[in-house]
Amino acid sequence: MGSNFGSYNIVQPGVVSGERAVFPHITRPSYLAPGPSEPEIKTASQIKQMRNSCKLARFILDSVGKYIQVGLTTDEIDGIVHHLTMQHNAYPSPLHYKGFPKSVCTSINNVACHGIPDDRPLESGDIINVDVTVYLNGYHGDCSAMFLVGEVDAEGQALVKTTELALQEAISICRPGEFFCNIGNEIESVARKAGFCVVPCFTGHGIGSYFHGPPDIYHCYNDYPGKMEAGMTFTIEPVLAQGSHEIVILEDGWTAVTLDNGRAAQCEHTVLITDTGVEVLTHSNEYMKV
Repeated sequence: MGSNFGSYNIVQPGVVSGERAVFPHITRPSYLAPGPSEPEIKTASQIKQMRNSCKLARFILDSVGKYIQVGLTTDEIDGIVHHLTMQHNAYPSPLHYKGFPKSVCTSINNVACHGIPDDRPLESGDIINVDVTVYLNGYHGDCSAMFLVGEVDAEGQALVKTTELALQEAISICRPGEFFCNIGNEIESVARKAGFCVVPCFTGHGIGSYFHGPPDIYHCYNDYPGKMEAGMTFTIEPVLAQGSHEIVILEDGWTAVTLDNGRAAQCEHTVLITDTGVEVLTHSNEYMKV
């Protein structure tokens, strides 16, 4: 690539393997059932279930991170996620969601999000987002993180660090009475100061017994109406890019790549608005019984 974007390889889709089996006793989510029409205020019981599903999602994400290295394929990442999800009697939420064929999203370099795991081996210099969502005891938990593979150039490292900072700053303002729109305003401010742009077409979302629901969480400057209330759970998942914010969806109907082949990065947490502030439900946990 040119000096503006740094040194890395543009990702082209590879060969996608066949469907992985789901244990018969695993409860499948119903993606046809309608979700709430307004942001849901969860009960103490629902919040407990959300904590459990989010804890599992983060455990799986952290576990995958220990395997990421040069030569590992994203299909192998999918296998790890699928196996761990089955092991904990949960369902990998992406699998069959609107036709998605795999159990996790893996997005490398110029793939902004929704990358489908395939046979491409990870290469030194890659930056990769792994997006894990699980459905446990009737509730979804959703998180993603960026990983650096081998020797990543300074431009790639800066993009990842800025995306992580943007997410942290957005979370820090969350509290009862705060406007949803200020999440995007905060993220866009962080991105612009560092010389990056926000990819505006991908939003965070309400989450619970449903995978996606209100509120919509915009990551760019916006005037989306409404305020946060205690008991709400939603994701914040900004996508930042090196160059243009424009993306193209490939023929598979999912893989979103940057139009100018610049790199993109994404980070995600599921958060709960509490009586006094915010709780990150998908914070990293070092240990979880297998």
